[in-house]
Amino acid sequence: MLTGACIAFIVLMALLGAPVFVVISAFAGLGFFINGVPMPAMVVDFYSKFSNTPILYTIPLFTAAGFILSESRAAVRIVNFSKAVLGRLPGGFAIVALAACAFFTAFTGASGVTIIALGGLLYPAMIKERYPERFSLGLLTSSGSLGLLFPPSLPIIIYGIVSETSINQLFAAGMTPGILLIVLLSIYCMFTGTRCRVKSEPVSFLHIIKTANEAKWELAIPFIVIFGIYGGYVTLGEMAAIMVAYSLFVEMVVFREIKPRHLPLIMHQSMVLVGGILIILGSALALTNFMIDEQIPMRILDVMEGFITSKWVFLIGLNLFLLVVGCVMDIYSALLVVVPLILPISARYGVNPVHLGIIFLTNLEIGYSTPPVGMNLFIACFRFNKPVLTLYRSALPFIAILLIGLALITYVPQLSLWPVTMFGIR
Repeated sequence: MLTGACIAFIVLMALLGAPVFVVISAFAGLGFFINGVPMPAMVVDFYSKFSNTPILYTIPLFTAAGFILSESRAAVRIVNFSKAVLGRLPGGFAIVALAACAFFTAFTGASGVTIIALGGLLYPAMIKERYPERFSLGLLTSSGSLGLLFPPSLPIIIYGIVSETSINQLFAAGMTPGILLIVLLSIYCMFTGTRCRVKSEPVSFLHIIKTANEAKWELAIPFIVIFGIYGGYVTLGEMAAIMVAYSLFVEMVVFREIKPRHLPLIMHQSMVLVGGILIILGSALALTNFMIDEQIPMRILDVMEGFITSKWVFLIGLNLFLLVVGCVMDIYSALLVVVPLILPISARYGVNPVHLGIIFLTNLEIGYSTPPVGMNLFIACFRFNKPVLTLYRSALPFIAILLIGLALITYVPQLSLWPVTMFGIR
């Protein structure tokens, strides 16, 4: 009776908007109390996980680098270069918006930051280029999470830590699926650009050279990350430190767009995000340990095996479940709470953990923009000052296209795994 009342109270807390880590910690504490486990065990588990996972320090470093870039005019330089290269295509500027959003989300790890930072730049420009308003809103809303599959995406690092999967393998596995999603959306952009007779711009090699020269420092970042890590020159942790130093040098010394007085605010904003992630990580770890001790994943598996006998049917159910999770939970909470439950079940059905990670992140990426409660919808509603129902209608065509990409990523595992097997990445 008391247990039921406690569960009802915790659920009520969640419905009333209590912080995620409070709700998770409450469930974990209740489980520990019922089983007679001392509460200090939660703190011990948390400390043990942190001390045995030195790669955690890459999280604040990569986050800081992303926020430094987002506070400068790096977005303007990247957009200008992309427009010079792609402006001749029908729908060229829309493709530019896709690429710019993917770049910034990959480094900030937060789609909301991308929508807030780039929305004011890209939305008026798309309207000026004569793209339909609903198309523009849908594009920027759904593109806010488009870079989560590209290195050095923070959610990939979190998934690797939680699942104890090689982060280098996950970085490699996410490249092709991430490009696939951009290509599918680009085709739709080209179709819309042709249908709406959006004016294209002639290619000027001098303009391309000029904009490339202006953006060369930021354009070099993906290549530095990829060749540094996969060339074996630096570890992931060393690359994180290099990215912070490089971003500071470029934006403070080369372009001088960030002043020393701006740094405290930038560090504050980035570390608030990191602090939230680490608090959720600690509380989720306690809940996960309780669920493992109680063999909850095995019980779920026993139930599922009674009516799901095929790996492919399991993947359909997994996608539906994760889309719902992506709607109602932020990506970090979902990774930290759900991954430990799904891993042993997916292993029984023969799903590669690297492939599972890409499926997982793709679902959450789409869930950000899925009605009725996808987080990107409300952030875009605030950023563009539009009714949320307008954002619902605007996002649906893009969600449909992303679901096609999700199906390909899910049922063609080699889209994700071929770089890992071909290059022997560990």
